[in-house]
Amino acid sequence: MIVSINPASGEEIASFEEHSAAEVDSALTAAVRAQRAWRARSVEDRVPLLRQMAVVLRKGKARYARLITQEMGKPLVESEAEIEKCAWNCDFYAENAPRFLADEFIESSATESAAVFDPLGVVLAIMPWNYPFWQFFRFAAPALAAGNGAILKHANNVPQCALAIEEVMTAAGCPNGLFRTLMIQPDMVAGLIADDRIAAVTLTGSTQVGTIVAAQAGKALKKQVLELGGSDPFVVLADADVEAAAAVAVKARFINVGQSCVNAKRFIVEEGVADAFVQAFRRGVERLKVGDPLDSETSIGPLARANLRAALHEQVERSLAAGARLEIGGQAIERPGYYYAPTILDHVTPGMAAFDEETFGPVAAIVRVKNADEAITLANQTEYGLGAAIWTSDLGRARQLARRIDAGAVFINGMVASDPRLPFGGIKRSGYGRELGLYGIREFVNIKTVWIGPARNSAPASRSQ
Repeated sequence: MIVSINPASGEEIASFEEHSAAEVDSALTAAVRAQRAWRARSVEDRVPLLRQMAVVLRKGKARYARLITQEMGKPLVESEAEIEKCAWNCDFYAENAPRFLADEFIESSATESAAVFDPLGVVLAIMPWNYPFWQFFRFAAPALAAGNGAILKHANNVPQCALAIEEVMTAAGCPNGLFRTLMIQPDMVAGLIADDRIAAVTLTGSTQVGTIVAAQAGKALKKQVLELGGSDPFVVLADADVEAAAAVAVKARFINVGQSCVNAKRFIVEEGVADAFVQAFRRGVERLKVGDPLDSETSIGPLARANLRAALHEQVERSLAAGARLEIGGQAIERPGYYYAPTILDHVTPGMAAFDEETFGPVAAIVRVKNADEAITLANQTEYGLGAAIWTSDLGRARQLARRIDAGAVFINGMVASDPRLPFGGIKRSGYGRELGLYGIREFVNIKTVWIGPARNSAPASRSQ
């Protein structure tokens, strides 16, 4: 049984029977059959589906947003923004997929030679609860436009969202069988990955789960895209606009109740402006409203699960025991649900949990440094490499520093965020591969060379492989 629990109250909302092994087998067979027909269509014939996906998402935005908030606790205004972003992504790929997938002609010894982009097949999408619609649609729009099919294994604490996604796809006119949500337990995923009917795997989730999926997909020699954990640095240099940096820092840390791999987590600040930054940051945090996530005035709702709150508090306590100073917060809030007070830890240093580990919740770590070089050194002193931000008034210097940071994205004087137009992904233990933009649509394709020749009066083709 798969159970949906409202994290704002701790009460059960609904429960669902799991799909049987026979139902899973039937879904895979149907997906392969549907994908073979889908890949035969031109990309121009596929993209109307994406446009309709956007239409359905916008039409049902209020209901889908409410489902997100009820199942994982995101404030309602953020859930509404999530649905709108999904629709934007569908529109973006509907407009740009024909150009992104057009044959690329390359001069060679042939009369004609080109790189062409063929779909891989049916892709297994293993998705998390923190952005239950966005994480799927940012993968699905380009993957379907490229001619692939998709099977969704969603996080089991958002089953209503998983089924609502299937509803969106059906209402948009997705060919029967091309997409399917599977209601299964995690122990069935290895069998899916090994199944010959699955051509590739995409996972957004924890680094721990990513290593397991990578090993399973690697054993089966299947393409993977992994978007995993992060401990993003938010670097504030002495010449930055401190008030502006602090205002953005509040959103960068506490959006989605701090439950995002790309949230800013370590605020690395030059000593000369550290006190001013902490004071401005604290003022912003004090203005956050903790409450019912269905209330449009709420900015901080509950964490998604009780065990997540317990783990976060344990990280805070270990950091304080190691010498961090509590500026504000630092405890669970006594009310129904899984609430935790927005927290600032100051004077955090390497070796403390708040520096070394990913803190997945409303806890910010302030790290004080002497200069920009030390800031970059500490920014890179992490096993993760997803996003990073630099705040400074010297843009030339910022461009140089950005090249020194180990991350998939560096935002200068802004908050790290995904954008359908830009590639998104990480390095190190934040994963590999890219989603979004041109590079995202080319992850789940066979980049095939087509050579026609030989060209007249050409030199012999290479004798190598």
